[in-house]
Amino acid sequence: MAPAVRWDYHAEPHAKLITWLGTYQSATPGVRVGDNGSVRMDSENEPQPDAILLIEPAAGGQSRVSPDNCLEGAPELVAEVSGSTASIDLNEKFRVYLRNGVRDYLVWRVHDDEIDWFVLQGSQYIRLDAGPDGILRSMTFPGLWLDGPAMLRRDLSAVLHVLQQGLASPEHTQFAATLAGRGQAKL
Repeated sequence: MAPAVRWDYHAEPHAKLITWLGTYQSATPGVRVGDNGSVRMDSENEPQPDAILLIEPAAGGQSRVSPDNCLEGAPELVAEVSGSTASIDLNEKFRVYLRNGVRDYLVWRVHDDEIDWFVLQGSQYIRLDAGPDGILRSMTFPGLWLDGPAMLRRDLSAVLHVLQQGLASPEHTQFAATLAGRGQAKL
């Protein structure tokens, strides 16, 4: 039998992350969200991230689904819920995702009540800082806004309210139009 997945330390936070990312996907053509899928990053690493947000290959994404239905290459965003796995997520997986070009890496350290969002800059990750209003804004996915304190409180209504503001931003409108145009050009 598999080890227990704790409700407060993984199951519920995981569902909230997936809801946040799924809501973004529903308003953004050319992106896909996944849950616990294996990713062939390279010949030695096949992690199974808690959540993935990617740009479809036809819209310019850097990963693809293989003929045997596995994701290959680095998705644009990977998220991990770290209860008992924080040391792995912030060390071993951190290095694998960095080395393979995952652009955004989000780690929710539930025991520490912290969300770490790292952004690929050149050959290293830098921590994404919240704006003056306390909102984290993805540079890879315009409009993907996160109210970190609300997520830590597990206030999904507040998280989705801020996301809706991001989805209504001119940056998201332009990004969605660009992705839709790329996808149509490839058909």
